[in-house]
Amino acid sequence: MHQDTGFRARRLTAAALALPLAATGLLTVTAGPAQAAAPHSGTAITVSMGDSYISGEAGRWAGNSDTFTGSRNGTDRAYTGHGYDASQVYGATAQNGCDRSDSAEVLSAFGSGRAVNIACSGATTENVFRAADGGQSLKGEAPQADQLAAIAAHRRVGTVVLSIGGNDLGFVHDITQCVLDYEASAGDCRDSQQDAVDSQIDGAMDNVGKSIDEIRAVMKADGYASSAYRIVLQSYPSPFPRSSEDRYSQKGWNRTTKGGCPASNDDLDWARDQLVPQVAQRLSDVAADRGVQFLDVQDLLQGHEVCSTSDQLATSSQPPSAETSEWARFLTLGLTQGSKQESFHPNYYGQLALGRCLSLVAAEPADQSFSCQNTPGEGTDGVYLTPAS
Repeated sequence: MHQDTGFRARRLTAAALALPLAATGLLTVTAGPAQAAAPHSGTAITVSMGDSYISGEAGRWAGNSDTFTGSRNGTDRAYTGHGYDASQVYGATAQNGCDRSDSAEVLSAFGSGRAVNIACSGATTENVFRAADGGQSLKGEAPQADQLAAIAAHRRVGTVVLSIGGNDLGFVHDITQCVLDYEASAGDCRDSQQDAVDSQIDGAMDNVGKSIDEIRAVMKADGYASSAYRIVLQSYPSPFPRSSEDRYSQKGWNRTTKGGCPASNDDLDWARDQLVPQVAQRLSDVAADRGVQFLDVQDLLQGHEVCSTSDQLATSSQPPSAETSEWARFLTLGLTQGSKQESFHPNYYGQLALGRCLSLVAAEPADQSFSCQNTPGEGTDGVYLTPAS
């Protein structure tokens, strides 16, 4: 059974107005066992910190389908056979919106025994800072640097991987405005939203740098030498294709009712070739300034973006797969398929790909930075590294 196209179109504007990268709720993350006496010995773990692009938001979805019943053609990992239980994917965080999925990057890379994920959907840099240095709680949790302090005191932390800054730049507003402009035939949003990003990016990057400083301060206080661990700062992958690579025409309603990628050609090109690279370059600059490793993932989803000509929606005759499906979640209304906040995030396949990136980086020297790419026509095993430019 497929949703009526008018149903989806009539409600898209309301969905866009409410599209978040975060929700609200309560969660307390605890550190490892208190009896651990030698926190700097034993098997090293990796801790992921930051926002929804590393917490595991949208990990519920293995590709996309416009079927709204049952397993959604096999794409809905929360399907129980008779209903839906998002906690199968997000655990306890299904109730609060941090949405730490079982396929989140750090878990995909190293497994639960060697990884701890304290990232939370909706986090800004102030949710990373220590409370003593201006940090703010989010959804009932202590600031992430304070959580890291507790973890590093009881377990040996070898790597901290950080994704942060996107919410400081107001990506929610940018995406919402572009969708609204497209639906209202009001022209492109790129100029006004580019101005907004330009006015905020210096402050956002300053706070990304401070986030790194906060992590180092915590680790030093816990007795770690600077050479005892590495910090990896990563950029953001583009969930949007270029207009020439969008399988749906700008005219008509297919980008809205089928693809879940409602944006004009000019706005798609702006997001893919200007906004995402701009943010990646500025994050790279911060990493270089602070002397941490940089992982550039801006091109990781190339050919697997929402509405890309190189992939397709899952159907009853074409089940989802890493080779053929989209690696990012399309825009959903949150009425019949999951939640709105999952929209435009790397999905299950995208998170497996990010996890492979991270595992490959972990095998490389900590003083080198890399870009992560995928191989056309292959699944996540085709992900590989190149030196960052």
